[in-house]
Amino acid sequence: MFDLTSGQIEIQLVAVVVAVACALLGVFLVLRQMAMMSDAITHSILPGIVVAFFLVQDLSSPFLIIAAAATGVLTVSLVELLNRTRLVREDAAIGIVFPALFSIGVILIARFAGGIHLDLDVVLLGEIAFVPFNRTTILGIDLGPTALVMMTIILVINVLFVTLFYKELKLATFDAGLAAALGFSPVIIHYSLMSLVSVTAVGAFDAVGAILVVALIVGPPVTAYLLTDRLWLMLVLSAGIGVAVAILGYWLARYLDASIAGSMATMTGVIFIAGYLFAPYRGLIAIALRRRRQRWEFAGTMLAIHLLNHEGLPSAQQENRIDHLQDHLNWDSRFAEHVVRWAERHGSLTRQNSHLFLTEKGRQRAREAIVR
Repeated sequence: MFDLTSGQIEIQLVAVVVAVACALLGVFLVLRQMAMMSDAITHSILPGIVVAFFLVQDLSSPFLIIAAAATGVLTVSLVELLNRTRLVREDAAIGIVFPALFSIGVILIARFAGGIHLDLDVVLLGEIAFVPFNRTTILGIDLGPTALVMMTIILVINVLFVTLFYKELKLATFDAGLAAALGFSPVIIHYSLMSLVSVTAVGAFDAVGAILVVALIVGPPVTAYLLTDRLWLMLVLSAGIGVAVAILGYWLARYLDASIAGSMATMTGVIFIAGYLFAPYRGLIAIALRRRRQRWEFAGTMLAIHLLNHEGLPSAQQENRIDHLQDHLNWDSRFAEHVVRWAERHGSLTRQNSHLFLTEKGRQRAREAIVR
């Protein structure tokens, strides 16, 4: 048996492994603008699991993973088949295919599997708190929770796939046409990626449920995308954010005495919102500050050009006065005063009484703007 501390550690390890496995593949789904496909796959694999269970009568059989992965690939194929007809868009095709397949799985469970541990609560929410009870033992050696063993194997496969085919994935993701011209097969890479997404989803199915799988596949990669443009760094950040989501979500659940999977999904949203607001380049605050700075830079450049055009001419006595900017540049007095102060702070001009004089830096700024 295990004590409470070891159980807590095992639950967090399972969550971390699931998060990293999902986050690595999710980066390529996000970059391919296929984030919705993760939702479709995680739901549509349900009938594959149910049918495989009817055949083998064993929820722990690896055949369930194979059948679920095949169903995931079938989902992708059907969506692309509908999309290629040009009669429906990809999001509409996803909205047709995955509810249909998911509904088939729900009907099969309700009709034929009502008395077994294969219910809708498990499918949607999972229960990661129970993973320490279902353990894998080989030759009398306890290898740990079955979910941890299975997801560790899947994580290793995902890491090897991303590492070995990094260049191919990068090329096929950003320029499928060039990949085909260079002899790579974007189709094979695409379906290999979708197969791994399906295997990862079904591996995490029983432990964390479909909702958290979708959150982990989409949330960390999207947050990482807000933070960097480099693919390798995006993969690292996505995995790191997945780890943070798993650990913080677990302790939030303990603090609130709430669902662990739900708390982890909540932390995914919290971390995304933080990135959405505070990302150094793409965050809302950074964008607002950049636009504000650009506004003052543009106004300061316009002022420098105006002063340069009249510098050294008799009209400068009248035109290069701060109170004349309201007439010539159509600025109100308050805005004109702010622009002049901004230009003074940045060394573009000096003020003597109400007259404005360019510095050498201000003249250079005006000349560069005119040349452009």
